[in-house]
Amino acid sequence: MTLREGGCHCGAVRFEVEGEPREIGYCHCSICRRLSGGPAQVYAEFPASKLRYTKGAPQVYRSSATAQRRFCPTCGSHLEFRNVEEADWVSLELTALDRPADLAPQRHIFHADRLAWFEVDDDLPRSAGYE
Repeated sequence: MTLREGGCHCGAVRFEVEGEPREIGYCHCSICRRLSGGPAQVYAEFPASKLRYTKGAPQVYRSSATAQRRFCPTCGSHLEFRNVEEADWVSLELTALDRPADLAPQRHIFHADRLAWFEVDDDLPRSAGYE
């Protein structure tokens, strides 16, 4: 079983997650853009039961009626997204993993919301929302 480790920028919060992600992708929604500080956020979705925090504890932020985000209370690094209606899964910030280059995006979601000046030059599937 693959074990992946990661954490925030300052090192106050660390985690590990087992197994392979069910999905890896770019999210172009306005909330992900604002929280990531970039034109898109890249995520890897794992079973929530396979995620364990090994150092510190993230702060929880309710970003919408159906979403929770977790971030480092010290440095503010965004660590994860959880849809409260699909509690069995967690989307980790791909770049919060120690080895983000080991996983590559497979799709684009909320592509209809992308910034007009930002387009990733790939042939990955694109969906207008989260289909």
